[in-house]
Amino acid sequence: MTGAVALGTGAAPAAVLKRHVAAAVAGNALEFYDFTTYAFFAVQVGHAFFPNKSEFISLILSLGTFGVGFLLRPVGAVVIGRYADRVGRRPAMLFSLSLMGVSVLGLALTPTFAQIGLAAPIIVLAWRLIQGFALGGEVGPTTSYLVEAAPPQRRALYSAWQGASQSLAAIAGGGVGFAVANLAGQAGLEAWGWRLAFGLGALILPVGYWLRRTLPETLHRPDEGPKAHPPQADVRGHMGIFLIGLGLISAGTVGTYVNSFMTTYAITTLHVPARISLSLPIVTGLVAVVSCLAGGVLSDRWGRKPFLVGARAGLLILALPVFWLIVRNHDTWTLLAGAALLNAISNFGAGALYAGLIESMHRELRGAGFGLVYSLAVSVVGGATQPFIAWLIHVSGNPLSPAWCMMAVNVVGLIAALAFRESAHVRLVSKEV
Repeated sequence: MTGAVALGTGAAPAAVLKRHVAAAVAGNALEFYDFTTYAFFAVQVGHAFFPNKSEFISLILSLGTFGVGFLLRPVGAVVIGRYADRVGRRPAMLFSLSLMGVSVLGLALTPTFAQIGLAAPIIVLAWRLIQGFALGGEVGPTTSYLVEAAPPQRRALYSAWQGASQSLAAIAGGGVGFAVANLAGQAGLEAWGWRLAFGLGALILPVGYWLRRTLPETLHRPDEGPKAHPPQADVRGHMGIFLIGLGLISAGTVGTYVNSFMTTYAITTLHVPARISLSLPIVTGLVAVVSCLAGGVLSDRWGRKPFLVGARAGLLILALPVFWLIVRNHDTWTLLAGAALLNAISNFGAGALYAGLIESMHRELRGAGFGLVYSLAVSVVGGATQPFIAWLIHVSGNPLSPAWCMMAVNVVGLIAALAFRESAHVRLVSKEV
């Protein structure tokens, strides 16, 4: 394996350059583009594969299929993550990217319910399961790679690109959706526009694969940094950091999927035209990229815990007032500004979160360990977020339901953040150390 160096051989590892980090980030962004694009076009996908006299039932079935994609995320995290921990980060990332390419192309080419009947939603369901498996196995190896490739004083900044790349994916998906909605009109969007969005992702994925083939391996790189051990390394079975990670990522993923739901929320609840609502991912995505990277830079200077606590407390305090203003004013600018503010707060602690959890795990457990914590939280909480909010709005008639959901889960996230033991500037170690 190019760039991989066995421990004890004495050979110098291949240098990890900024272009290598960019290649890892680009591949991650491409995978998340394909996964999150489904959320942006949930209404149109529902009409194509889950037609029903009730718009609500059609939307719920579509969002439910989106949620099914989360079921295999933990399985992918363990299978592909263990592969990354035993063989290397690069081959694991290449494998997950290949799976994503096959599944998204298949989804884009699947005939509608009107053409092949019940087989259509079943096929869509299968593609979503494969996508979930691939994305579950993507996060652990990629985040481990970013932290291991980083200089000790830049780990949060490098790992912040994990969150920033997801936001770049949202920008790309929103940009494509906005362009298609304005060029094709509502009829074109329903007929072929959403397929075009998926197809573009499938065409770009080979570029990500080509970029990743050049990555030097980081699994066996010499340990760097101060000689202190990770603060959670003595916790039996990493159970302490596992539980803390579940709480923190659960809180973060609700913010992420409430944000991606805002496009559907704007159409179905606020009755905003699709061409306007599809601009939301562009605005909030740009804000999230800046927030992620700025938070990463500051976390490298002042530590992980202040940003973990600050992000959770900020959303707990501001979620309800922001949604109240959005519903009360019912205008485009308030919607964009409110969604951008909540997204900025949520992402400000992303670099601290990813770096802190990786720093607290042994090298041989990071790919599967971080991936499993991330995937379980996203699967259980994130996968249920959008269908649950849609159902809650429907039965309660309360458009503030997303805010109450964010507040509830951020209570748990704040407790986890307060329990986290500072991990900045520790040495990344193996189990043998």
